[in-house]
Amino acid sequence: MTPRAIVRNVLAGITTSLAMVPEVVAFALLAKVNPLVGLYAAVILGFVTAAFGGRPGLISGGAGSLAVVSVALVVNHGVDYLFACIILMGVFQLVFGLCRLGRFIRYVTPAVMNGFVNGLALIIFFSQFGQVPRGGPALYTMAALIGLTVAGVLLAPRITRLVPAGLCGILLVSAVVWAFGIQTRTVGDIAGIAGALPAFSMPVVPLTLETLWIVLPYSLVLGMIGLIETLLTANLVDDFVHPDKPHQHTHPNRESMAQGVGNVLTGFFGGMGGCAMIGQTVINLEAGGFQRLAGIVSALAILCYILFASPLIEAVPVAALIGVMFVVCFHTFDWKTFSKGRDYVVVTLVVMVATVATNLAYAVLLGILIEWMWQRWRPPSADAPRESGAVAGER
Repeated sequence: MTPRAIVRNVLAGITTSLAMVPEVVAFALLAKVNPLVGLYAAVILGFVTAAFGGRPGLISGGAGSLAVVSVALVVNHGVDYLFACIILMGVFQLVFGLCRLGRFIRYVTPAVMNGFVNGLALIIFFSQFGQVPRGGPALYTMAALIGLTVAGVLLAPRITRLVPAGLCGILLVSAVVWAFGIQTRTVGDIAGIAGALPAFSMPVVPLTLETLWIVLPYSLVLGMIGLIETLLTANLVDDFVHPDKPHQHTHPNRESMAQGVGNVLTGFFGGMGGCAMIGQTVINLEAGGFQRLAGIVSALAILCYILFASPLIEAVPVAALIGVMFVVCFHTFDWKTFSKGRDYVVVTLVVMVATVATNLAYAVLLGILIEWMWQRWRPPSADAPRESGAVAGER
């Protein structure tokens, strides 16, 4: 890489890490675990997949799509069962990649992919409102700061291309809040992020068949959701980086194995497990983080926040991070969806609604099923050219 590319990827990784911290903390709290459990997943899984995965530019960590499934396991059996579940989930993902099953991602059509992306954009957008005050001066202050962040992100590229727009927005609003002593919610108000290095430990669970039957269903569902979200997000990266040759630069089996190894390590080091995160991936790409270096820097930056810089990160206004995510959601959502053909729009809407209402695995499988049914029972077009017997025989 050139020196300019190195600087760009390092800054992209730092920008992504800043936006990632409150998201991961929120997902950890959703899963009823300590925030450090989510941050450790962002460090370990993020580093492994960035360094060894099948798609540079992809950002992985503790994802909300997995947190909503795993919360029941934590509530009913405790966090150690979650760690055991994540280890088994990683084994399934590793076997999936070793068996070269990643090729099946090609059955996900563009309409299903579009519905997945739009659905996750909506989920990310609406999830931001959980951090917004319900009313009063605090609401007006945060709304103004969010607006300032959005303006900063949109105007920054006109001033400089060297510093990522998202980082410019975060620094601008943080400086304004500090300079004027504005009282608003910060990352530290959500949870403290100070901690130590993650330590290796075996999950404290009975090594019995009963334990296996408890964690097995969760491991299978989490593994499937994680791989689907990861491989579809990898395709999104391909579309972004190589629009002329999409889906030709991702190695799905290698990415599946990296996700598996990362989750196994995460489970042994006290993390909640995870997969690719579309919001943080888009932030990384828009900041110019196309190389593995960006993901590695993001993971190591989060580790540095935990060990050394927690007071600084805890002082970042939540409004700045919400503003960045609002811009990401706007750019992630495909606004041309409704100008396409009827069949395409119907499948996209079904997958989008199902993604929001249920979970990603059900949504994608439903979309694939609808596409298959239409392909099987749709009557042939009257004006479709008929192949001659000779030509058909040659094929």
